[in-house]
Amino acid sequence: MAARLCRLRRPLTAAFSSAAAAGAGQAPPAEPLTERRQAGGVRTIVLNNPRRRNALSLPMLQSLRRDLLHDVKSRELRVIVIAAEGPVFCSGHDLKELSSEDDVKHHSQVFELCAEDHVFLNFPTHHCLLCMQVMTLIQKLPVPVIAKVNGLATAAGCQLVASCDIAVASEKSQFATPGVNIGLFCSTPAVALGRSLPRKVALEMLFTGEPLSAHEALMHGLVSKVVPEDKLEEETMKISQKICESSKSVLALGKATFYRQITQDLDTAYKITTKVMVDNLTLRDGQEGIEAFVQKRKPVWSHSQEEKK
Repeated sequence: MAARLCRLRRPLTAAFSSAAAAGAGQAPPAEPLTERRQAGGVRTIVLNNPRRRNALSLPMLQSLRRDLLHDVKSRELRVIVIAAEGPVFCSGHDLKELSSEDDVKHHSQVFELCAEDHVFLNFPTHHCLLCMQVMTLIQKLPVPVIAKVNGLATAAGCQLVASCDIAVASEKSQFATPGVNIGLFCSTPAVALGRSLPRKVALEMLFTGEPLSAHEALMHGLVSKVVPEDKLEEETMKISQKICESSKSVLALGKATFYRQITQDLDTAYKITTKVMVDNLTLRDGQEGIEAFVQKRKPVWSHSQEEKK
């Protein structure tokens, strides 16, 4: 990473969105900040504010949260893909919204949305609470969430990628936490990065603001796969469709258990997962899968039976 060109530093710093950027003072875009579409069990949520580099403004976070939670218990929903319009996947927080000059009413909206966390910080940091809620929500959802990255992901945008269960990136994608360059250390993105990357790699990103290339991100575990840009949609859908072939109830149990055990010591983790394996056997789909294997046939999952009714 030390050999990366310093000429990248300036564009990455500029990648933060600010009301001082072009377009300040204009009315909000007529287009929705996120677009949600669903077909074949796959819900795609598109960050749709490329003019502002898909910054995680309060309205953007609210819209993303709504799309993630929309009919989330539906048997038809099997996987969620988060994508973005434009050359920047997500530039992180809208810095204007983190200013202490914002009015109390604006920050109160964030308080209300984050009240379940029972966390109240000093005035300039309230916006981060909603971001935290969205990031933790991703891992609490009962379906896998895939980040489809085609461009630059910085700060909280990089955090969003790290928070997803799977991440597929194009070869041109880059990942950075450049907050240190503008005097705002990426402390909340560090939570997700520190759980996805080796410590020294994460800290070099945080201390220098220098980017990881897509292939470096793959090598260190920030993303799952790197493909040519023209293959990104195909590879993401290939993974999504493979997930759709499995039992939704089993996947939900497995995902919840994975995140529950990963923070535990080894003995506790095995105790948790041993109990879950037994619980899994009691599920209708657990029994169906074993019977199908013994009988050498394809399993018929419970959600498939419901969808045919």
